[in-house]
Amino acid sequence: MLTTNVDHCLQKAGFDKKRLFYTQGDYGLFQCSGPCCQETYENEEMVRRMVESQGFEIGADHRLTCPENGTLKMSVPEKLVPYCPHCGRPMSMNLRCDDTFVEDEGWHQASDRYSEFLRRHRNVKTMFLDLGTGMNTPVIIKFPFWRMTAEWPDAMYAGINLGEAYAPDAIQAKAVCINEDIGSVLKEL
Repeated sequence: MLTTNVDHCLQKAGFDKKRLFYTQGDYGLFQCSGPCCQETYENEEMVRRMVESQGFEIGADHRLTCPENGTLKMSVPEKLVPYCPHCGRPMSMNLRCDDTFVEDEGWHQASDRYSEFLRRHRNVKTMFLDLGTGMNTPVIIKFPFWRMTAEWPDAMYAGINLGEAYAPDAIQAKAVCINEDIGSVLKEL
């Protein structure tokens, strides 16, 4: 699955990380802010400790609860600030926002898997399913899906997106666009 979402929700929903290509990064990973290396680090336990240090309680359902007195600390103790194990710089989120984005080994493996998937499926019936891709990052999912739909003989494009469901005229005969809420549509299927 190709995604530009960085919120780690696909993994939390049970999708196998090895079947995802999160091109823009993953909030579930830290990286060196430099960066001094192309490595990322799982951060769930570190973030959990930071959240709890502010006074929140984390329920079994992962919901946050404020303390009974309602008082929260608005900072984390210095000892919980993550630093790069290689160079000592502060860690940052693995998010493509500038030239410091780390494409680690896992990112490159996912990229290779996605490229191989496209190579293997070029000449077979393929449906490019676009769930909610807007125009913030159209060059990563939407535009390539449209291009491949136009170029591949047995490809179709299906887009579900409330307020932004459309396809260019060149692929209208090979496209289905549903201008509805994704959750509602998927429940109907």
